[in-house]
Amino acid sequence: MLNVLVAFATKHHATEGIAQAIGRAIEEPGVIRADVRPADTVTEVRSYDAAIIGSAVYIGRWQGSAVDLLVNFESDLRNRPVWLFSSGPTGEGDPTDILEGWEMPETLRAIAQRIGVRESVVFHGKLDPADLNLLERMTVHMVKAPLGDYRDWGAIHAWALDIKQALKVLAPEQ
Repeated sequence: MLNVLVAFATKHHATEGIAQAIGRAIEEPGVIRADVRPADTVTEVRSYDAAIIGSAVYIGRWQGSAVDLLVNFESDLRNRPVWLFSSGPTGEGDPTDILEGWEMPETLRAIAQRIGVRESVVFHGKLDPADLNLLERMTVHMVKAPLGDYRDWGAIHAWALDIKQALKVLAPEQ
């Protein structure tokens, strides 16, 4: 059975919801087990056969705990398949188009390349003013970020199923 880490860094729980959905989609009894957990609780990655790591994005940056996970476990992550996802832009349309081609923080490109990340994607996020502090609400107002839940569960599920297919190739015969 393959043991897959699905780690996330979130600020207001939207990215956690995406990670949970990915974990549910890739699990298959007797074949793939997903361990969905906050990035800051990961103490090792050697017990996992693959990793999916995601973070909320604010001002083009990943949350520190997700970056720390990549940095602290870089050598171990090099020896297993790794996928990355970012959650952040709100509004209608393709998230990568909204971000003008941005796919991951520039500061992560080198480590992602060294690890051999299979794919990095961007998903729409969620902005609920009730979850934001005063400074965050002011920033959202200044940049005119659309409020609401724009997460595309169909796109998230489809991406997770693609990963599941790739993982099943790696799975030992049951």
